[in-house]
Amino acid sequence: MTDTRALPPLPEQPVPAQGYAGDISPHLAWQWAQSGQAVLVDVRTDAEREWVGAVPGAVPVAWKQWPGMALNERFDDQLRAAVPPGGQVLLLCRSGVRSIAAARRATELGLRAYSILEGFEGDADEHGQRGCKGGWRLRGLPWKQG
Repeated sequence: MTDTRALPPLPEQPVPAQGYAGDISPHLAWQWAQSGQAVLVDVRTDAEREWVGAVPGAVPVAWKQWPGMALNERFDDQLRAAVPPGGQVLLLCRSGVRSIAAARRATELGLRAYSILEGFEGDADEHGQRGCKGGWRLRGLPWKQG
């Protein structure tokens, strides 16, 4: 088990961002999802969720789809089905990059959208491997595989 005390601290409150409500720490996102303040949406591909792991209770709505990483043409409809009109949504991807694009689109759809910092796996380390420099899993939040 990783000592999460060695990880850099993240902001305790959402940080405003350009084009969407802001960036939010994984811990705060989990608290909001558990309390019903917001809907947690995993925008990773089906393959990523299946092979790498998923957050219990997160709604799967891919931003892009594997193979090819083409934009999910049904994203708007799937997101609208997952989040009540005018609601808050917390968007999770692999490292916190795709979730920004998804948050901007969700904002255009009338939602208060947040991108979850570090994503599910965090940034790649000096060896090109993820899961060592932050992310949902490394910070000890709930997840399951398979």
